[in-house]
Amino acid sequence: MNNNSNSLFWNVDTQEDFIDQGGNLYVQGAETIRPVLRQITTLAKELGVRVMNTCDYHYINAEEISENPDYITKFPHHCMAGTAGAQFIAETDPETPLIIDWDSELAIFAEFDDASRFRNIVLRKNEFDVFTGNPYTDKVLDILRPDQIFVYGVTTNICVDRVVVGLAERGFKVFVIGDAIRELPNLPLPYDTWNAKGVKTILFADIESYL
Repeated sequence: MNNNSNSLFWNVDTQEDFIDQGGNLYVQGAETIRPVLRQITTLAKELGVRVMNTCDYHYINAEEISENPDYITKFPHHCMAGTAGAQFIAETDPETPLIIDWDSELAIFAEFDDASRFRNIVLRKNEFDVFTGNPYTDKVLDILRPDQIFVYGVTTNICVDRVVVGLAERGFKVFVIGDAIRELPNLPLPYDTWNAKGVKTILFADIESYL
């Protein structure tokens, strides 16, 4: 990856159920970021930047799935394992990814750091927070050891926030691509917290100046 070997793009939950207007947990306005998401995916491929792709992948007994959702901690069926709604949208669909399931017995070796084989990694999770929803997240980061991470996707105030805060608390330099995220309504926005943790919000148009 040459000069970009220490940069990592982090694609959060850009799945059909969230971004498609007919999705089971459609995020209002999420379809408007599709063009930017496509640009990010294209840029990563052109420059050889690795992409961590996290996604909800729920079974029926998932703690956040409820028949009586409050849309704060409990939500209707979404991104259920094996369904079309759990798939990444076309704009971010990872090319020949290494898929790491949250419920698998897995031995992770340093060979995963071969970007020519595994430029895209998919971490499936069964909770909002990828750091608790997939037991291998920290191990993968320990292997990759990026110097800087660029985060984008949905939703700003739940899953994106968990990624951003989790990375910042682990000492990573974190950028959020502000025109490539969308939030759920009726929940607080995390920008003050991000600022306090040294997270920088940028626009996609500026990203190459950081690479």
